[in-house]
Amino acid sequence: MLSMTRRRSIGAEPTAEPTTEPTTDTLNAGVADQSPADTSLGQHVRAFDVATQGGETRRGRSRRMARRTRLHGYALFAVALFAFVIALAATNTARVKVNWLFGSSHVSLVWLVLAAAILGWLLGLVTNAALHRRTSAPRPASRL
Repeated sequence: MLSMTRRRSIGAEPTAEPTTEPTTDTLNAGVADQSPADTSLGQHVRAFDVATQGGETRRGRSRRMARRTRLHGYALFAVALFAFVIALAATNTARVKVNWLFGSSHVSLVWLVLAAAILGWLLGLVTNAALHRRTSAPRPASRL
């Protein structure tokens, strides 16, 4: 799993390649005075540390794959949302009467829905920024 194997081409002479795997001499250095249980644990931890220096750990790969899956989910959700907006626009082409404070007008229903959605989104951004500014920690005074 964490160990790396060396590959040789067929018919090639075996060469002395430097290995990244620890030898038993390097693993046992400094653990001569420990009990056998401590020695095996120390060897495992050192072997794990050496393996992580050169490559990706199982945990790192798991995190990377989880992030990739999450990004694929977001992309799929964005495509589905875009398709829903297109379907909404295609089915709501009827003209409706909108009563304003002073007068009224006739607009396509899809434009009314999209304008209301964009206005709501912008108001949400402004509200979030205002709340963040009012509830954030005070900044230190700048010195000139």
